[in-house]
Amino acid sequence: MFDYKQYERGYFMPPVQCLDWTKKEYIDKAPVWCSVDLRDGNQALVEPMNLEEKLEFFKMLVDVGFKEIEIGFPAASETEYELCRTLIERNMIPEDVTIQVLTQARPHIIKKTFEAVEGAPKAIVHVYNSTSLAQREQVFRKSKEEIKQIAIEGAKMLKELAEKADGNFAFEYSPESFTGTEPEYALEVCNAVIDVWEPTKDNKCIINLPATVEMSLPHVFASQVEYMHKNLHNRENVIISLHPHNDRGTGVADAELGLLAGADRIEGTLFGNGERTGNVDIINLGMNMYAQGVDPVLDFSDMPRLAEAFERLTQMKIDDRHPYCGKLVFAAFSGSHQDAISKGMHYRIEKDPNKWTVPYLPINPEDVGRTYDSDVIRINSQSGKGGVAYVLEHNYGMIIPKKMREDLGYAVKDVSDAAHKELTPDEVLEIFEKRYKKFNPVFKITEVHFKQIDGIETIVTIEQNGVKTEVEAKGNGRLDAVSNALALHFGKPCDVCVYEEHALKQGSDSSAIAYVGIKADDETEYFGIGIDHDIIRASIDAMESAMNRSLS
Repeated sequence: MFDYKQYERGYFMPPVQCLDWTKKEYIDKAPVWCSVDLRDGNQALVEPMNLEEKLEFFKMLVDVGFKEIEIGFPAASETEYELCRTLIERNMIPEDVTIQVLTQARPHIIKKTFEAVEGAPKAIVHVYNSTSLAQREQVFRKSKEEIKQIAIEGAKMLKELAEKADGNFAFEYSPESFTGTEPEYALEVCNAVIDVWEPTKDNKCIINLPATVEMSLPHVFASQVEYMHKNLHNRENVIISLHPHNDRGTGVADAELGLLAGADRIEGTLFGNGERTGNVDIINLGMNMYAQGVDPVLDFSDMPRLAEAFERLTQMKIDDRHPYCGKLVFAAFSGSHQDAISKGMHYRIEKDPNKWTVPYLPINPEDVGRTYDSDVIRINSQSGKGGVAYVLEHNYGMIIPKKMREDLGYAVKDVSDAAHKELTPDEVLEIFEKRYKKFNPVFKITEVHFKQIDGIETIVTIEQNGVKTEVEAKGNGRLDAVSNALALHFGKPCDVCVYEEHALKQGSDSSAIAYVGIKADDETEYFGIGIDHDIIRASIDAMESAMNRSLS
């Protein structure tokens, strides 16, 4: 059955218009980040992480720069209780990092949670209960007042236990399934909790608004957040946090619009791991800010290391097209894309290397630890001449003449098409050399002598089928003289239409590469290359190669 009529719009609009967020054009600073990888992300794994894996993950989160890390639900799992105690007893929590633990608004669970965080240098105790219409009616079968009272009693218990416990505690409250709760009722419950906690400038509380299930377009969520932002009690001493899930695939949009609407803090996971379709992806959010010139205050400069550790510890796979961190997100196979990227890279160097404006690449791959040679221009049957030329230039220093690129591009495309695979840079180089240099020739030029008499006179020794023949000719220059000698000997045109050369590397001992294109009597162009320490010899070898191809 595929019947859309069974579904109704399951979201609630604020009772008053809340659209001030639409007047803001961008996010100008990073929010407070809280990683929930070790709790929300971990509980979504088929095989949750063990203690040692969690400790390694915690260390990685600290290295990235997270200052708030939700480490688990200690009353619900012995492993999570043990993690909390291990971090505290081994003094593994840096001075500037606050751990966070989750608890339901139930007395025995709250008590167990405070046992777990006893002695913590700094800890956020995060209490929640569900407030949504569906849960009130179907799961708890309680009235609005009864549900609100659960939140109030939970808030009171946190305050009482914190006063008795050894540690430094802050409080957080979540009306779970906020997106399925009437905004005016969610506000009523949150304000009741705030009134219990009485936050101050030096001891703020957190009100977390979770999109436990995404139920609307992102702009609706933004309006719900703005309504809370404008109407919460003691707002200056309250931190509004968001915890978007990704059921509609718009978790990132929810978070970004929610920040415009007044939120101060984001809870999410690396790479978006979490229940069902996952939590909001903090890497995606942070890199979006980075790409707009905003410091995300998190360090994603070694994305391959983060990806490797994440996949190893969670046994989850990062999609190859995952924004900013997938293996193929910077890869260009399309010929037109490759050409634009190649030209953009050259333009950047010529005009302003300090500003990044390369087509098709929103950020510089090197910023996240990726490399141009293996990550950007990738060669397969969809690739074009620009991409092939870029690979040879970037990897081997060969600047292919424009007229030669089309011929080479089709040669590479044919090989990839026949093999049904992507080609490595070394394989591209091999095709290039086989086509223009390393093939069985019809003839060889074994000797060349020049005299400068009224132009250039040359004697070219041509070896063909074991027979050597000396051919004399004149020209305006050395290459022109050799061209005339070959045309005279073979009775075919050898008109030079392309000639370029350059050093392959810097230094006095560097080799030179020459590219020669000649035009046959049917106007077909044939190309060849030559590489030698002597540029004249390299040019003659390139001429020989091009002529051989025209005779093959």
